[in-house]
Amino acid sequence: MARKYSKSTQENVHEEMHEMKEGKLKSGRSGKKVTNPKQAIAIGLSEARKEGKKVPPAPKKSSSKKTATKKSATKKSASKKTANKKTASKKTASKKTTTKKSTARKSGTKKTASKKSTARKKTAARKSTASKKTASKKSTKSR
Repeated sequence: MARKYSKSTQENVHEEMHEMKEGKLKSGRSGKKVTNPKQAIAIGLSEARKEGKKVPPAPKKSSSKKTATKKSATKKSASKKTANKKTASKKTASKKTTTKKSTARKSGTKKTASKKSTARKKTAARKSTASKKTASKKSTKSR
């Protein structure tokens, strides 16, 4: 059987692992420290590929996404069923509260209308008593 990886590729990966353990290895995109050994191996292999060493081709991203979406789709459909049951119960509860609120609002508007009318009556009474007092003061002054 032929080797999958060349000796120089193994050395590349070994160097990257050593850098990761020392805390010197950083990711290419964000520049953050690499702490995961699997990520260090992946960096070593990708650098070996760039140099043209003997390394199997990188796994295709599109095929891995398809299998992941199939798995997540089945999980989502199962979670949607349970979520629908929960939301249905929430909707009925919210309908009950909205009917209570609407009746409270209607009664509140009636109360405010009655309060307004009594307030108008009181202000009218105050004005009339005030005008009577001023009229009596004027009459006393003229005497």
